Amino acid sequence: MLDDEASTFISQAFQRADAFLFGRRTYEIFAGSWGAGMDPGNPVGEALNTRPKYVVSTTLTDPRWAATTVLSGDLAGAIGELRAEPGGELQVWGSGTLIRWLLGHRLVDEIVLLTYPVIVGQGTRLFPATGPDLGLELVDSRSTPKGLTIQTYRTTGRPRYETATT
Repeated sequence: MLDDEASTFISQAFQRADAFLFGRRTYEIFAGSWGAGMDPGNPVGEALNTRPKYVVSTTLTDPRWAATTVLSGDLAGAIGELRAEPGGELQVWGSGTLIRWLLGHRLVDEIVLLTYPVIVGQGTRLFPATGPDLGLELVDSRSTPKGLTIQTYRTTGRPRYETATT
């Protein structure tokens, strides 16, 4: 489903990252493929293999992918420290459980959603069914030739709702 425009967007996004944050399952998937070596010159593989990676896990003790640090214990504090470091982006790819936790703890500055023209109809929700509301501001939206849409949102804190007037 990826066309050249979508591939370029994804490659550029990975190149902007200063570091990556993963949940354990996504980390293991990425480490098994990208960490095993990819085509030389692949911008996604280059970014993943040369930049720091942080994995949230209470079970992973010996990460084999270079430049990986395991985070456990005070996750909000550890992730807050990573976010406070000068530089560019700390990116999360996949890692739905981690993303829901980050949203619940208000540790997300920007969300980029890639929506494929497919209705699955089952599976785990990206956004939790319960929890605090989060306001979003659309800062970019585009569509690729194969119908993939890319929306970029900044978080704006707690949303303000209009009250009904009678």
